[in-house]
Amino acid sequence: MSATHDLSSLAMGRQSRAAPVWWLVFRREFVDLWTGGRVLMLLILFTAIMSVTSVLRELESQLNLIPPVEMVFLTILSSISFGLFVGLVIAADSFSGERERATLEPLLLTPARPRQIVVGKFLAALSPWPVTLLLSVPYVWVLGQGDDSIGNGLMLGALLGGLLAIAFTGLGMAVSIWSTSNRVSLFTSLLIYLVFLIPTQFPGSAQKGDLGYLVQQLNPLQASSEFLEKVLVNNRTVSEKAPYLMAAIYAAVGVLVLLFLVAAPRLRLDGEAPRLTSPGWGRSRSARVLAAPVLILLLASPQAGLATAPAMGSDSLQVSTDLAYKTVNAGDTLHFSTVVTNTGTRPTPALSVAMNIVKTGQGDPVDPEDWSPERTQQLAALAPGASAKQSWTVDAVLEGDYMVYLTAIPKPSGTDATSKPVSSPGIHLTVKAFTESNPGGVLPVAIAMPLGLGLIALVPRWRRRRRVDEPAVEP
Repeated sequence: MSATHDLSSLAMGRQSRAAPVWWLVFRREFVDLWTGGRVLMLLILFTAIMSVTSVLRELESQLNLIPPVEMVFLTILSSISFGLFVGLVIAADSFSGERERATLEPLLLTPARPRQIVVGKFLAALSPWPVTLLLSVPYVWVLGQGDDSIGNGLMLGALLGGLLAIAFTGLGMAVSIWSTSNRVSLFTSLLIYLVFLIPTQFPGSAQKGDLGYLVQQLNPLQASSEFLEKVLVNNRTVSEKAPYLMAAIYAAVGVLVLLFLVAAPRLRLDGEAPRLTSPGWGRSRSARVLAAPVLILLLASPQAGLATAPAMGSDSLQVSTDLAYKTVNAGDTLHFSTVVTNTGTRPTPALSVAMNIVKTGQGDPVDPEDWSPERTQQLAALAPGASAKQSWTVDAVLEGDYMVYLTAIPKPSGTDATSKPVSSPGIHLTVKAFTESNPGGVLPVAIAMPLGLGLIALVPRWRRRRRVDEPAVEP
């Protein structure tokens, strides 16, 4: 921000109370960001990366035939990841850049309080996020082929992206306040960003187990990815995956506390970071700058919950299905019913009916949670000869041969008792590759988006050059 151009306005605003000081700071910072070319250059980079990844996904879809709902998920996830990078770079330059450009000292000499300055700059640094989300809509629409999941995906993306933008923009701004140089601020902010981003690229097998699930919920980027995928692609409910959503909420709240209650009141010209512990710990200033925001993001997130084990079972039950085999395309939805009958002479205990899916050929094991929104249904006790019907839904996710079967599990009579589960005949499910490949219409969008923004970015330069070339008018 060119602080020297607006010092009188800040003072007059403070005295006349015609406008809040933070609003004056925000307005000047917003104008400088959007007319100075920094934001436009970053948005051009954003569209270029989105274009490249979209074309690569379209080519991959021609080979592997990815369903549209998964393309929507991947595209929205990319827009969030790249959009956070834009806000983080702008925030990391907000105060350390002012120090190097010698414009921070005049700003601190104004009647504005440090927290008011931070509020104005923070809101201006958040302004690119809604634009990045808007720029990602054409990519989502083309790759999603008008799928019904596009609307829900964009709403979830706006929610998660907004929370993460608050967290990482505030993080970059706190680092910038405590950094003595712009180089240290940018390096530290990007390093922290990579620390949270890299685990999201680990293969699925590396994210399983108690430790893997714990890391997923401690990392707001990974938790948001898990939440978006399970709700959008795997038809899980928002309440079921709420702990992953809370990771982003706690991260945003924690960073706001760090920025406005800890960092903002200590805004100084020299960028000295506060001592969080005794002088003997962390003698390196860069180590303190790096450690404090990381701890805020990690400790602010909820811890992973423990899964409960299913009950064991008993005899005298029969489980039948109304389907023996079915051939579908990847992305299709399969509906079928089961009937549980008590063939014995005594009433059964309460029952749990659980669905399982097994891949009959080679390949990774199937996670039933990804294939069905409801894997277990509860039944009351059945009288002798009585029956109960259940309805099931299975979403065909991956190509291959599968066996779907249901198991009735009676509740044991006590902690020292057990019973025998009874399974239904298997349903042979053959899933073919998705038959409607994504259209080549992604290429015009991939070319037009960065090219259009590039032309827009040339307009301010052309206007400035035109003003310079105009001859001075003599009085």
